[in-house]
Amino acid sequence: MADVRLLRFRSAVPLALAVLLTACATTSNQPTGPKVKSLDIEGTKQVDEGDIKDRILTSSTPWYAFWPFGKAHYFDTNAWQADLRRIERFYQAQGYYQAQVESNEVIPDGDKAVRLKVVVNEGAPTVIDRVETHGLESLSQGENQPSQRERERILEELPVKPGDVFREDTWVATKDLVLQRLKDLGYAEAEVGGEVRVDVATQKAVVDLQIAPGLRYRFGNIFIATDANPQVPPRRIIEQAQGAVHKGAYFSEAALAEAQARVFRMGVFGAVKVNRGAPDRQNGTVPVVVDVRESPFHSIRLGGGIGVDAARQEGRVLGEWTNRNFRGGLRRLTLRGRVGYAFIPNVLASVRGDEGSQDGPIFNLTTEFEQPRFLFRDVALQASVTAEKGLQQAYSFYGGYLKTGVIWTPHPSFSVFPSYNLQLYRLKGQVSADETVPPIILGCNDPSGQCDVALSFLEVAFAWDRRDDRTEPRDGYYAALSVQKGGGPFFGNYDYVRLLPDLRYYYSIGEKKDLTVALKLRMGTLDPAGGGQSSIVTRFFSGGATSMRGFNGQRLSPMTPLAPTYKKDDDGNILLDGAGNPILESWDTVPVGGNSLVETSVELRYMLTDALMLAVFYDSGLVGTEGLIGKNAPKLFGPEHYHAVGAGLRYLTVVGPIRLDIARRLNIGRGLPVSDPGYIYPSSGGCLGFGRKFGKASTSADAAYAGAPEGLCAVHISIGEAF
Repeated sequence: MADVRLLRFRSAVPLALAVLLTACATTSNQPTGPKVKSLDIEGTKQVDEGDIKDRILTSSTPWYAFWPFGKAHYFDTNAWQADLRRIERFYQAQGYYQAQVESNEVIPDGDKAVRLKVVVNEGAPTVIDRVETHGLESLSQGENQPSQRERERILEELPVKPGDVFREDTWVATKDLVLQRLKDLGYAEAEVGGEVRVDVATQKAVVDLQIAPGLRYRFGNIFIATDANPQVPPRRIIEQAQGAVHKGAYFSEAALAEAQARVFRMGVFGAVKVNRGAPDRQNGTVPVVVDVRESPFHSIRLGGGIGVDAARQEGRVLGEWTNRNFRGGLRRLTLRGRVGYAFIPNVLASVRGDEGSQDGPIFNLTTEFEQPRFLFRDVALQASVTAEKGLQQAYSFYGGYLKTGVIWTPHPSFSVFPSYNLQLYRLKGQVSADETVPPIILGCNDPSGQCDVALSFLEVAFAWDRRDDRTEPRDGYYAALSVQKGGGPFFGNYDYVRLLPDLRYYYSIGEKKDLTVALKLRMGTLDPAGGGQSSIVTRFFSGGATSMRGFNGQRLSPMTPLAPTYKKDDDGNILLDGAGNPILESWDTVPVGGNSLVETSVELRYMLTDALMLAVFYDSGLVGTEGLIGKNAPKLFGPEHYHAVGAGLRYLTVVGPIRLDIARRLNIGRGLPVSDPGYIYPSSGGCLGFGRKFGKASTSADAAYAGAPEGLCAVHISIGEAF
């Protein structure tokens, strides 16, 4: 509770702030009262009406009450009278100590509903006149005291500032911030309190911050609290904790949090808590207690799913078996499998036997082994072998790959993963190779469209992950970089360098973080040595639920055409136009990837309810035939850089948000590059499969609408956020 004294009236704070700020916003059970049809609060100028409604019990029935996750809200007289007092108390917490509820009305609306109206008089706000601090003088005395810069940082940029309106939550945040800074300097028993003296006559407040730092402590020994018969040796836990907690270093709660993250990252504990023990005042040390509970060392996970897209559909089952203590030493062995059946472009086309349609079984089977503490504490050895069969729009394939490397994790948020990779594929494509246009082919030299590909490359992957939640991030950032060098001393069929940086940023607004701003920038370049061609399995594609949502899956790409289809009469004869040329019905294409990639996204996510989120977004994307670096590089915001806007809904579940996104591409730019110069672009792309026309015969990408021949709209259904 905020310590506030009124100089003239000496009135005590009537209700505990913590109780009021956690007041429930709705009533779930239906009482005997009428339904609340509307709730209006008039006179709110300096305080947001929505913030008041969030802190009272009574609320109006939402418009979505008929949905499964919506409920009607009902009027209760006792709750309403308490809410009127809560409104005045909330104003006091915001610095408006003279605020009053001038009137309230309960207006009948038929026999079973009421409309509520409240009129408030906010009064003048209480402004902070000055901030006084007492107790930090002792930090400049004696040995082993903080430096002058460290002492100055304790009071830097505090939430309470002279001239601001006094708010109790800001006052609480100030005390918590000062306390946190003291503890991070080694003052494990520091106390921060104080009072605020308010003169209601002048509407001025004096903030008096009282600080008792206490002794400055250093870290002592680390102790382990674990299960009765643990399989994980305590020395291994201590070793991980010592990566953050160094004996003899000054105590810091930030170090305790890092130690907890390090121990949890071992992957064998269901619960981890790192706390300080009772301080030893005589020696000036604080012991550290690591409390862990082991999780099962063997686990099996089963699941399934479907992928639905305008260009590809599939059903699949998933399975995973993990042994987290394989042959002791916390070695991890994982067997992971995915088996399914895919249809291109969809099930119906495959059943009808449409020209260009494909279907077939797909699978991915992986065996992965990880050896922790490989040579050093923060280094792990990881090796995996995978067998795979797949079906893409431009080709089908089967093969496998080997990956082995070491993961160095000097910080829970930062990792470096150098690895050697060997990938072997046999490709069979719908399009044949054409060496006159190297970027727009499978990357094979066999004219039949079938070839064997051997990729041998070294990769170094860097990741810095400071997101608050990897499944549903609200705050923080993520930065990653992948660097591949293929061929050369590593042999293989292709000699190339591939770069792929990825940046994401999240920021939430509001006390409940209801509004989240999410940003993404992803760029890639693939540079074959000597200007040669690249393999399709190394190229970039975009489009789909997790990339540029203005295109369907992998459809933002250079294209190669399939055989055209022509209109026919009832007898199966091809129809001709007035000039004697066959009338084109459709001319489908398949994506074959490019050597450059740019993806950007700006998304606003707003929580409508505890389970339902609304999102609006702007995406842009580019996949060019040449790399991003060089004289022929594609131009950012040029004619092959496409843009889309859209909106979506997310339903939050324990496995992540179920997401529906609808995007509409803007008609800015030209058509996609197609390898056949005689390809005829559609005159209209339509939306969602409707309205596509080949009315005017045009072979010019510049004359086509942006992103032709793809439709202008795309719908995506998936689990998990877009980024």
